[in-house]
Amino acid sequence: MRNVLRVVKRDLLRLLRVPAAWVICAGLIVIPSLYAWFNIVGFWDPYGNTSKIQVAVANEDAGTSNETLGDLNLGNQIEASIRKNHDLGWHFVTKDEALDEVKAGKSYAAFIIPKDFSADLATLLTGDFQQPKITYYVNEKANAIAPKITDVGSSTLDRQINSTFVSTVSKVAAGVLNDKLDDVEGKITDNKNTASAELNGTISKIRNARQSIGELNDTVSAAKRKTTDAKTSLDQVRAQTDLLAASLKTTSGLLNSTQTTVTRFSTSMSGTLDTGTGLLSQATAKANTSVGKASGAIASAQGKVGAAISTGEAVTSRNAEIIAELERTVKALPADTEAGHTIKHQLQSILDGDQSTGQIGLKARNQTSQQTLKNLNTLNTDTGKTADAVANATTAITSATQSTIDTANGYRNTLGTTTLPQINSGLAGLSSTASMLSGTISDQRHLIDQTAVMLDQLDSTLSTTAKALKSTDSTLANMQKDLETARTDIAALTSADVIGDLLGTDGKLDADKISDFMLSPTTLRTETLYPVNSYGSGMAPLFTDLSLWVGAFVLMVIVRLETDDEGIDNLTVTQRYMSRWLLLAMLAVAQAVVCCVGDFIIGVQAANPWAFVGTAVITSLTYLSITYALSVTFQHVGKGLCVVLVIVQIPGASGVYPIEMMPGFFRHLYPFFPFTYSIDALRETIGGFYDGHWFQYVGKLMLFVVASFALGLIARPYLTNLNRLFAKEIVESDIIVGEQAEIPYREYRFSQAIRMLANRDEYRAHIRRRAIRFAQRYPRLRLGALIAGFVVPAILAIVFSVSPVFRDASRKVIILGAWTLWILIIIGFLIAIEYIRDNIERQMLLSSMKDDDIRSMFSFSVRDKLLKVRIPSLGTLGVRKPGRPGKPEGRHSA
Repeated sequence: MRNVLRVVKRDLLRLLRVPAAWVICAGLIVIPSLYAWFNIVGFWDPYGNTSKIQVAVANEDAGTSNETLGDLNLGNQIEASIRKNHDLGWHFVTKDEALDEVKAGKSYAAFIIPKDFSADLATLLTGDFQQPKITYYVNEKANAIAPKITDVGSSTLDRQINSTFVSTVSKVAAGVLNDKLDDVEGKITDNKNTASAELNGTISKIRNARQSIGELNDTVSAAKRKTTDAKTSLDQVRAQTDLLAASLKTTSGLLNSTQTTVTRFSTSMSGTLDTGTGLLSQATAKANTSVGKASGAIASAQGKVGAAISTGEAVTSRNAEIIAELERTVKALPADTEAGHTIKHQLQSILDGDQSTGQIGLKARNQTSQQTLKNLNTLNTDTGKTADAVANATTAITSATQSTIDTANGYRNTLGTTTLPQINSGLAGLSSTASMLSGTISDQRHLIDQTAVMLDQLDSTLSTTAKALKSTDSTLANMQKDLETARTDIAALTSADVIGDLLGTDGKLDADKISDFMLSPTTLRTETLYPVNSYGSGMAPLFTDLSLWVGAFVLMVIVRLETDDEGIDNLTVTQRYMSRWLLLAMLAVAQAVVCCVGDFIIGVQAANPWAFVGTAVITSLTYLSITYALSVTFQHVGKGLCVVLVIVQIPGASGVYPIEMMPGFFRHLYPFFPFTYSIDALRETIGGFYDGHWFQYVGKLMLFVVASFALGLIARPYLTNLNRLFAKEIVESDIIVGEQAEIPYREYRFSQAIRMLANRDEYRAHIRRRAIRFAQRYPRLRLGALIAGFVVPAILAIVFSVSPVFRDASRKVIILGAWTLWILIIIGFLIAIEYIRDNIERQMLLSSMKDDDIRSMFSFSVRDKLLKVRIPSLGTLGVRKPGRPGKPEGRHSA
């Protein structure tokens, strides 16, 4: 740091010793600020002078007469209103004069009100509306901003015309309404009474509907209960049916067994009678025994038949009970639903039968079975009596053998041909009836299951119906409440003097007040946040920034950028860089302070003057860091980049227009410009601070400072040979002003020296081959680059001008960007081939050096001297290109 301050002190003394340098430094400090001051004054209040912008108005409106509007001339009304407006320089001339003034540039715009303007506008009330038109002429050649201002005037005129017409129509309408108010008030009263009566009727109907819904809901609830009872009854019937089916199955088995017994009895009895008849004459003594056996068999058969008859009577009795239960079930089923009616009809058909199909009902079958059993019972009783008679006749068997045989034969004939067939037939019919009844009951089981499913569906339907009725009742209740509220409101309106409230004290509408209101129904209240005293103060951040950038760039052009080591030993690269930057920083701070003081004298507003000056100083030092780093690192190319940066930042940093209005190219680059954050920080100090925005903007500016020092202190040493090449080329040009580059450098890499010392011949051959190949290609490469540098931009210009895609303003920036990028590519290519050529020449010179010279070049003592070698410049040496007589040739730095 001590060397840095020593260098700064030395350079300040140098300036103090030369009076002319004082004048130059004063000019460097003051002259850049003139740009800001003159522009701020010029833009101080441009919109306050719009009354001097001439706008011609030609009123040719002839007016019109209308039954509703009366005599109307909107052209005159518009003219009277415009005469009171001083925002633009309105003046009234004829149509021809107005057009001549616009064409000649004496007026920036002209408005022509045609003859039929009022007549066309009045057609709005007649039904055959014709759109009225005012012709607007504007001269866009005269000025870029004036047409935008006159466009605002045209919009204002359009609003004025619409407001005037609405105001006139409103005034006429108010007069017509005053004539109709009495009739309207009477009609309003009648309508109120009618509405109240209709509301009362509607409310009564809604109440009745709700009552009906309540009754229907009760009916649904009762139906649900009946459905539940029917489901319970069906469960009982299902159980009884299962029991009846089992009983019928048992009865059928008993009947079959009885029929088999009767058959065996018939066979046995016939055989006995035959045997008895055959042996009667031979064994009278055995007759009583045979008769006894026959009597016992008859008694046994009588007992079995009686048991069968008792079982059949029990079955028929149980059938009667089931039939009675089914009849009660039929009566319990609801007949008001389709499902209930169907089930009831089917059950009734089963019980009573169906004549159309010939089906016999359960009741009829059961009665037939009872009658058959009754007949069997009578027959069994007769059989018992016969058995008793046979038993009682044993005492007379001997005397009446023949009579008994005859009687037995007759009994056998009667029993075989009449009695037993009747018993068998009765038992078979009863068995068939039981089987049929069992099948019928099985079929009814399926019907009972289907009925249960239908009852479940009916129960679900009734539940849904109950919910729907409840929802409907709730909706009707809300409607009833709203209608009762409306009825109350209408009753209140009836007792209120509504029309009187709308009218004035004389009971009439105030037509003038209504007309004035319709002319301007709303009032805009503007509350300005962070007010600025003038347009010039609003533009001050941009112009101040431009002045500070120009001031920093002027320092790069006027002041030497390289630092010599006169009187100071052992200066490092960093010390050289920082000492010169510190000297330039003093001038940059002076530029910022002078510019800000001048801004205050002009009248630029500042919410905090010290913050304004401090922000300008930080901005100036930031711009100095950027321009200095680019200029010393890339020399003339870096200075050219400084110019490019300021050109791009003027439209791309939202200094004039909001960045949202700019093309996409600038919107994408906007965050990477230092102008962006400097302008925003200055605006904070002018209009007022919000939150921590000022610190954010200044912090982002510091990032550019850090990047600049990284470029100048870290990247620059790696470009020493490239800078040396630039300095040498500038010296050889004899035209471009160059500067002695105080850059410590080494022409050769250590690896090159080792290769040279290891094998001189091989190294020379390798370099010679490279030189020959490059020498053959170099002219073509340079010529091709120059041709491409001109031809490609010309082709791009033709393509962009012909293609409609690039006619949009946002795409034109792409054209400029493409041109710039291509030029940078060509420049980079030319620099690359020149650097390759210089590198080959230096390596050829190395191949011709002696070994001792090469070794001494990398020794510590000689190396330290080489690190201090200066590249000669045009200002210090009279150097010309080799081979040009009259001036000494430049010596080689080695």
